[in-house]
Amino acid sequence: MECPLCGHYKSHKHGKTSIRNQRYYCPVGQQTFTETFDTLHYRRQIQPEQMRMVPGLHVEGSSLRGISRTVNLAYNTVVSLVRAASQKGQMIHNAHVENIETSQISSDEFWSFVQKKKTKTLSDE
Repeated sequence: MECPLCGHYKSHKHGKTSIRNQRYYCPVGQQTFTETFDTLHYRRQIQPEQMRMVPGLHVEGSSLRGISRTVNLAYNTVVSLVRAASQKGQMIHNAHVENIETSQISSDEFWSFVQKKKTKTLSDE
């Protein structure tokens, strides 16, 4: 397995974690890691079904406390999962968008916002 930290391709098995996931050791970086390194599952003892339900319920508009009751997880765990998923999604988005070359950009939403702001309010007078 390739080491996600340094890219060395000859990491070897190095025991198991407390929840029976395979642990690997990189002789170059002298670090241990698991297959779930750099994923939402890394160092979380949560069932995969619960892990899938949290982002789905959040996207549907459920409150964080409601999600924690539905999925039977602690509130702070739900908040941590939502933040981690948001950061991971932003990283993936940025990696794909930064390599796109464009010759034109559209700013329809920007101009509609500016037009709305042109109207005078009572506080402007």
